[in-house]
Amino acid sequence: MIDIIEKKVSAAVRHYWKTRTKQKDKQGSLTGVRDYGNRGAVTGGAQIDGFINLMKDLLIESGLPDATIHKDQTVLPGYFRPTKQWDLVVVADGHLLASIEFKSQAGPSYGNNFNNRIEEALGSATDIWKAYEKGAFNLSLAPWLGYFMLLEEEPRSTSPVSVNEPHFKAFEEFRHASYAKRYQLFCERLVRERLYDATCFMMANKEGGLKGKYSEPTPELSFRNFATSLMGKAIAYAKKRG
Repeated sequence: MIDIIEKKVSAAVRHYWKTRTKQKDKQGSLTGVRDYGNRGAVTGGAQIDGFINLMKDLLIESGLPDATIHKDQTVLPGYFRPTKQWDLVVVADGHLLASIEFKSQAGPSYGNNFNNRIEEALGSATDIWKAYEKGAFNLSLAPWLGYFMLLEEEPRSTSPVSVNEPHFKAFEEFRHASYAKRYQLFCERLVRERLYDATCFMMANKEGGLKGKYSEPTPELSFRNFATSLMGKAIAYAKKRG
């Protein structure tokens, strides 16, 4: 099973880079003007669909009906805002079983995008847990929350970055940490602070990614651990349904 999953992860990585490259090239050919940086690829979307489809397949293999797994109708109520659209939602028998965010980031604007990703993830978790606490999901059992991040592996993302400290010192672990290290710390802390049940952090560059190659900075944030955690939730619920 593990070998099969790894092959499927490689296929999802290839899909990401092929789609990203195709969208960027297509955008330039249609307009005659290239977007600055990689905006043409970013605005195209769909690069991460390979991972979303993989998670859906794994959930079905775990015993959940296809009709319970949603990639399109993924809007859920919030508490601090009316609704929030997630990337993959599992709703069975009126219960919210799982909700997952899939994100990616490639150069060149790592700084602003990193901060935006952090704020989005923290806000989404805070919002949905408060909505759950207030009974927004029909007295469901606590849902499983997941966060996935694929980061481009290149010098700008792996080189040390300075920290602006005009008034107070930042925590030591952030000093001279690359954006890759910052993402790793962030994903680890999302789970340790119990904001998400599991997180996955992967890296790949274009050259290797087109061949399905990727890296996982730490086993704790591996796709295997991420998928196993969610599949455990799905299998338990499927058995309970009988």
